[in-house]
Amino acid sequence: MRILIDATPLLLRSAGVKNYLYYWIQNLRSQAGADEVLTCPHLDSLPALTHERSVLGPVRTGVHLGSIFLNNAVPAVPLLRCTLPHADVFHVSNQIRKPPKAVRLTATLYDMTVRLMPELHTAANRKAEESLEKNVLRKAAGLIAISENTRQDAVRLLGLDPARIAVIYPGVPEVYFNARPAPAAKPYILFVGTIEPRKNIDTLLDAWEDCQLRKEFDLVIAGPGGWAAQKTLARLAAKPEGVRYLGYVAEAELPSLTAGATAFVYPSLYEGFGFPVAQAMAAGVPVITSNTSCLPEVAGDGALLVDPRSPAAIRAALERLLGSPDLQRQLRTAGKARAQEYRWEVCAKQSLEFFHRAM
Repeated sequence: MRILIDATPLLLRSAGVKNYLYYWIQNLRSQAGADEVLTCPHLDSLPALTHERSVLGPVRTGVHLGSIFLNNAVPAVPLLRCTLPHADVFHVSNQIRKPPKAVRLTATLYDMTVRLMPELHTAANRKAEESLEKNVLRKAAGLIAISENTRQDAVRLLGLDPARIAVIYPGVPEVYFNARPAPAAKPYILFVGTIEPRKNIDTLLDAWEDCQLRKEFDLVIAGPGGWAAQKTLARLAAKPEGVRYLGYVAEAELPSLTAGATAFVYPSLYEGFGFPVAQAMAAGVPVITSNTSCLPEVAGDGALLVDPRSPAAIRAALERLLGSPDLQRQLRTAGKARAQEYRWEVCAKQSLEFFHRAM
C-alpha cells in the first residue's frame, strides 16, 4: 500500500503539530515493511527538527506553499490532483482546503480548540479548521485522534461517527527517557510551550508572584512568542523576580533542560495531547498540570492536577510539591511508568494498521 502524508506543516513555524508529523513520518517509514510512506512535498529524509523554520530550503518551501495556495484559491483548477504521486491513501492536514477526490482520505484530529475556544485562535486558523471539517473530516475513510478526550470532543461537537475514529497516542522521543540534566546555578521549575493565550502563562506568573518558595527556585519559561502574546511577552521582558524567560529553545536542548527541572508545570487551558507533559514524565520530572481536556488522561497518576484558571490552586500545588521530597519521588516514579505508554514505534505500528483498515 502507498500512503501519502501531507507534510506541509513541516514547512511552517509550528510546535505540536510539527513535532507530531516529524516523528510520526520517521517511525512510519521505519515500521512500514511492504508499505510505502510518501510525503507531500517529497522528502527522502528529514533534517534536524526546528520549530522556527521550514525543513526545506527557501525555494522548495516557496514553490510548495505557492502550489497549496493556488489549489485552495482556484476552485476550477484541480492543481493538487495533477501534482500528487499515486497513492492509495492521502493523509491530509488543515493546510489543504480542496483535497483531491480520486483518493481515499484520512486525517489526524489534534484538538477541538477552534470549536471550544475560537477566541484563542487567529482568523486564518479558524478558517483552515472549518475547511478541514467540511472537506475532509466528514468525508474521510478514517480519522486518528491523539487522545480519547479529543475523540469524544470531535464526536460531540462535530457529530462524527465514533466508529470511524481510532485513538492512537503519539510518542515521546527516545532521548527523553534517558535525558541527563543540564547544569544549573539554581533549582528551577520549568514550563515549555509557545507563548500564547491558550497556554495560560499569565495565570502561572500570577501564582508564582506569591509563592513562598520563590527565593529557593526559579521559574524558567521556554518557548517562542506566538499569537496574541504581546502582553505576556512584555511581562516576561520586565524580568519578574524569580522568573527566567529563555525564548525559543532548540529541540536538541530540550531533553536536558527538562530533565534538570525540580518540577514541570503546565497549566494549559486545553490540549489535544500535551507533548511537554509526556516528555517531562519520560524524563522523570514531577508534573503539575491542568485538570481539563486530555491532560488527566495523558498524565494518569504521574501528575498533580489543578484548576488552571486559579492562581491559588497552582501556587498551592507548587508549594506542596516543592516542599515534599516524598511526593516528588512518587510522581517521578508514576510519571516514568505512565510515559512508557507513549512510544513512537507503537504509534507507527497502530497507524499502519489504521491505514489498512481505512482501505
